[in-house]
Amino acid sequence: MKKYDVIWIGTGQATGETVPKLAKAGKEIAILEGGPFGGSCVNFGCTPTKTLVASARDAHMVRRSSDFGVNVEDFSVDFDRVMQRQNEIRHNNSKGLEKWLTDMDKVNVYKHYGRFIDEHTVQAGNETISGESIVIHTGAKAREPEIPGLDVVDWLDNVRLLDLKERPEHLLIIGGSYIGLEFGQALSRFGCEVTILDKGSQLIFREDKDIADTAQKILQNEGVAVELNAAIREVKAVDGGVRVIYRQNEEQKSVQGSHLLVGAGRRPNTDFLNLKAIDIETDKRGHIVVNNVGQTSISHIYALGDVNGKGAFTHTSVNDGQVFWDHYSEKGSRKIDDRILIYALYMDPPLGRVGMSEKMARESDKNVLMATLPMEKVSRAIEKDETSGMIKLLVDADSEQFLGAAIFGTGGDELISTIAIFMYSKQSWKTFQQAVLPHPTVGEMLPFVLDALEPLK
Repeated sequence: MKKYDVIWIGTGQATGETVPKLAKAGKEIAILEGGPFGGSCVNFGCTPTKTLVASARDAHMVRRSSDFGVNVEDFSVDFDRVMQRQNEIRHNNSKGLEKWLTDMDKVNVYKHYGRFIDEHTVQAGNETISGESIVIHTGAKAREPEIPGLDVVDWLDNVRLLDLKERPEHLLIIGGSYIGLEFGQALSRFGCEVTILDKGSQLIFREDKDIADTAQKILQNEGVAVELNAAIREVKAVDGGVRVIYRQNEEQKSVQGSHLLVGAGRRPNTDFLNLKAIDIETDKRGHIVVNNVGQTSISHIYALGDVNGKGAFTHTSVNDGQVFWDHYSEKGSRKIDDRILIYALYMDPPLGRVGMSEKMARESDKNVLMATLPMEKVSRAIEKDETSGMIKLLVDADSEQFLGAAIFGTGGDELISTIAIFMYSKQSWKTFQQAVLPHPTVGEMLPFVLDALEPLK
């Protein structure tokens, strides 16, 4: 039986960050991957969806061209080319990662899913291998909600939607969070009729209500139908598509479409691992429980990325790899709990979020100050004619440190990093105010927004 220093199961985004360091340190590594290399981000998430969002924005701006004094007389969306473009980019990235790992010294690649035999032994196809340390990095996948009729309806998740050959005539989306909003807006801009149904009283339920209301207004202004408080009762296959039956405000309703996308959350991708063979601890949602350095209840087995429930983003997966390396190599001190929550929602305009939301701040025991500014007051946004959205900054009146920020508007996904970096410095917001920033930008307004800080009411 072949013995390795590290068995690495799955090739999510911590792989490219951490495996080269292990190899450079002289460790013998086995990488097991039964699916496409690169995990969700490369194959079914960030790379293809943001490629689609870019194409959709281009279509949107051409459609708006007359607003800028540019007249486009003949305009159409080539859906085949749109899908071909995202497929080329994601498949090339995946194949490139596979070749890079396969050619790497000290690394053996097994193109099989890993299955535990015992705490040190893993089955890879017809082979059995052992590892001194084992890293589980298998990510997450779409959750299939318990909706009557879903098992007999031809429905889409974020994976299957990317393989569409024809543009949907009318896309129904169950779930008004990140997947629903990004795909919904993009497909609408490609010329599809889109209806989003969500059981909650607002879209993107984790966000502040004013942020959610703004997102809803943007979508509805572009022709996307939004049905809130929509409790799904049943889905049925009908001639030419699917019908969704739901209850809204004590009234039963239904909507028919050509395609159904279900974006109702994610669950850890552990089905094939045979975790029962090693009696590893998991939580009630199936995530593998880890400590602050990624160790599971079995100390030589680590779980990184979405599978551990500590983060649901590519950047948190990468950071898990950095934390693991610091601990494994004894050359650093990073911890999972040290990181500050940060992410972006890539509808257009994008939402960048870091730290606490207003809702979280109100639920805390901190002495919170808040300031906001609508994007319609920002010169750069006016010049670009992209005035939807807002800036919201939150600080601690006692420590004077930033608690969080939301930048919903043009450039928000990039600009939020400015706040995040400053938060790690633990400096006073008054120091941030002293910065002189270039005009005309959205970022130049951040120091001035702080002039309007007031206690939460």
